[in-house]
Parts: sequence; structure tokens; C-alpha cells
Amino acid sequence: YDEFQRLYDTIPCVEVQALKEHNDQVLHLSFSHSGCLFASCSKDCTVKIWSNELDISLQHSSNMRPYNWSYTQFSQFNSDDSLLLVSGVFVGPHNSSSGEIAVISMENFTLLSRVRNKPYDVFGCWLNETNLISGNLHRIGRITSCSVLWLNNAFQGIESENVNVVKRLFKIQNLNASTIRTVMVADCSRYDNPDLLLDYEEQLAASSSCPVFDLGSDSEEEEAKPRLPAEPALQELPDAGAVPAEHGLQQLFDDIMEGRMRPAMTETELETKVAELFVRNRTKPPEPNLLPTDSNSKTKYLIFTTGCLTYSPHQIGIKRILPHQMTTAGPVLGEERRSDEFFDSLDHVIDIHGHIIGMGLSPDHRYLYVNSRAWPRDCVISDPMQPPPIAEEIDLHVFDLKTMKEVKRALRAHRAYTPNEECFFIFLDVSRDFVASGAEDRHGYIWDRHYNICLAKLQHDNVVNSVAFSPVEQELLLTASDDTTIKVWRSPRAVRVRQARRPRPRKLLFSWLMNQKS
Repeated sequence: YDEFQRLYDTIPCVEVQALKEHNDQVLHLSFSHSGCLFASCSKDCTVKIWSNELDISLQHSSNMRPYNWSYTQFSQFNSDDSLLLVSGVFVGPHNSSSGEIAVISMENFTLLSRVRNKPYDVFGCWLNETNLISGNLHRIGRITSCSVLWLNNAFQGIESENVNVVKRLFKIQNLNASTIRTVMVADCSRYDNPDLLLDYEEQLAASSSCPVFDLGSDSEEEEAKPRLPAEPALQELPDAGAVPAEHGLQQLFDDIMEGRMRPAMTETELETKVAELFVRNRTKPPEPNLLPTDSNSKTKYLIFTTGCLTYSPHQIGIKRILPHQMTTAGPVLGEERRSDEFFDSLDHVIDIHGHIIGMGLSPDHRYLYVNSRAWPRDCVISDPMQPPPIAEEIDLHVFDLKTMKEVKRALRAHRAYTPNEECFFIFLDVSRDFVASGAEDRHGYIWDRHYNICLAKLQHDNVVNSVAFSPVEQELLLTASDDTTIKVWRSPRAVRVRQARRPRPRKLLFSWLMNQKS
């Protein structure tokens, strides 16, 4: 009965307020860690700061158009809520992918610094109180590129002889038109004190887990076999025997020039083949022992969407950030590298087999929730610029970052309709007991984390882009929509408590009359 009462009475499904200060699509919502403030981003090119009191009110609005922004798309408070990271998209050609990150002081709402960010859907995120991560993209070929992730100091004015304001973190090669997007940071030190430990063994018995593999392997089967460590410069080619990668590249060119390549390669296939051979001989090997063993570990994971087959994001990359990498001190380009360590490898990759359209961490950073739209089961991708069709149903996957395994069957209920080339991010959020997500079917959705069941549908008049639970009160939820509104939802229990706190006019009048008589 207590569980029924919890599920019935504590779900934030009662609309108590609609905020209409934005005049265009509202794209993202984020709470401060204290829960006292939240920020909203919009196609109207403003970021608005709201005060979360009994009734929510607008505290400040920053217009980013003077900085040549087209719109604001994402925001995040730093760990002590003193700074706000705001990510936006530059005005430019339709196919422009450039963006910028701004840092705003919460003390007086002044703009402290601006950092370039490319592609714009890297979004950016805080690594710690004063350092944030941004991206840059360098084209190598038509479908080959290099993503560089930078650590930036929020206070760009402190540059001196002894202190850098930027430092290169990682440099990763992208194949087949893929790029790194949607970066976030998970703190491993929280794992041994989870808010909720999901009971997933029964779920695993009922459904196979998602493939999880190291980038060094060519298949899931190979990953299961014990492997001998290989020298980085002598990794074996899949079809050329034990040939050094540099010799394999020369052999490929010789075969092409002498007409031994059958069937003939397309230009795209040739570029990918050359890039694969090059990266084998120029990549730093993955970090050993990715999974944290020390409960007091200060290690953090950098998590992002990526891919290897096509431009649509279909894999989750995980890269460990070591303690010495968490500051901009030291060389601007990072540690000195050998010629065979030009690129960084990923420590882990999770293959989703579909277009990833949203990610969110549980409050304890133990679980990663992923919105995706599945590809057909047996699809084959022959052209990286033509990804497979994607399902209308959105799957919400759950991964345990301590074991790197999928721990729940995908949650379903919400839907999306845009095709690959128009597909956009739908933000989700996770509280202690609930998961919420937007959708293109004009509703927000809430699921229970314990039972995997959909608990509520929250009505809007257009696409719901983002949802956000208060970090201190999971019975308060915000939803943001293309209908230009932010809706505030509270649980039935919270509504009763709020109504009890409000003085009733009749009682006030009666009290006044009694005082007059006396």
C-alpha cells in the first residue's frame, strides 16, 4: 500500500504554473545544485535565470544576439552554483556547425568569458568548479576528421606566464563522417554510495545485454577471447596477417596502382581504408583497468556520443580523465607525445545500434540513461552519408557505469517523427526514483526507476524538448516545449501542502471581523 501511495501521490503530474516569458521554442532547462535557481535556453537567443520559490519568477534574462549567436541551446551550473555555462549556435550558413560557450557569473550576471565550440552540439560541460570542456573539429578528408577536446579556465583573464587558460585534453580521429558530440562528465567517486541500486539480474536474464567492447577489438567474439598485448605500431590488420600498419598502408597503395584491388573501391571506401590504416600506427593505446577499484577514486569519465559507420551518433565513447588532467597547468598541448601516439584511443565504446538523441546521468552518476531511435535489426550501412531509417519509437536504455553493462530492458512510451538529417536532441533527466524525458508527440513522460513502468504523460501543445527535476525535491518537474512555454509540475501531495500553506481569504476576513468586535 505504501508503494501504491508513493506511485500515486508523489509523481509530479499536476500542472501548477506555465511560464511564458520566452517568445520562441524553449530548448533546454537546468537546475542549480541547490534547487534555488534554474536556467532556460531558447530559440529567442536568450538565457533566462529563474528563482524557484513558492511561485517561480524570472530573475534575469541575457540576450546573446550581440555576440552573433543564433540561439541558446544548453546550460549547466558549476558545482557551487557560482557560474553558469551557456552553449549556443553562431549565426551563419545553414550547414555551419560552429558554436560558442559563454560563462556567466551568478553574483551579478556578468559575462566572464567566451570559448569557441565546434561542432555546436558538443554542448560543453563543467569538469570542476572553474574548468569546462569544449570541442573543436578539424577536417582531414571528405568523411574523415579529428575531434579535439579542450579544457578551458572559466576566468580567461587570468592568463600569465605561469598559468594557462586552456589545455588540450584529447585528440580523437573520426571515421565515416562521425564526430564527437554531447560531452558530459561522470564522477566515479560517487559509485559506492548510490541513491538507488537497480535490481537488474532478473532483467539481464530476460534480455541480452548491449554489446560493450574495447576499440582494440574487431568484433564482440574477439573481445571474449583472451588477447596478448600487441605493440602499438604492430597491430595486426584484419585481412593482412601480422603486417605492421605502416607497411599495410604502402601495400594498399601498391595494390591500387597495380590494379590488384577487386572489386574497385569507391572514393569514400578508399578514404576510410586509408584512415583506418593510418590511425592504427598513430594512436595511443587505451588506458588499462578502466573500471575504478578504489572507492575514494578521484577519477572521472568523459562520456560523449560518437560513431564509426555513419554521421548519425550511434555509439557512446568513454574516456577516463586522470587527476593530473583536471587542471590547465602544464603544456597547452598536453603531455609530450611520440609520433605513434598522435591520436588518443577511447577506453570503452558502447554500441547502441540506433540514432542517439539524448543522454542523462542519475544523481549518483552510477547509471547512464540514453534515448535512442533504433535502426532495423539487420541493416547494412554501405554509404556513411546515408544512415539507416530510424524507428518512431524512442528506446530509453540504462547502463551501469561501474560494470559497463546494460541493466534494464529499454523503457518505451515516447515517440519521435523527424528523419535522420533533421533529428534533434531530446533531453532527459533522472531523479532518485523517477526518469523523465521529452518527446515529439507533444508530451513529457515519467517512468519509475524501480519498476520500469511509465507513470505519467504531461501535455504540451508542441514538441517537448527538455525536462528537469529539482535536485532537492523530485516532486517538482519542469518541461520545456516548442510551444514557447515552460510548465511547472508538482505531485498531488506537494499541491496539497502548498494549498495548506496559503492563507484563505475567508479566514482572514473572519479574523479581521473578530478583531473589530473586540
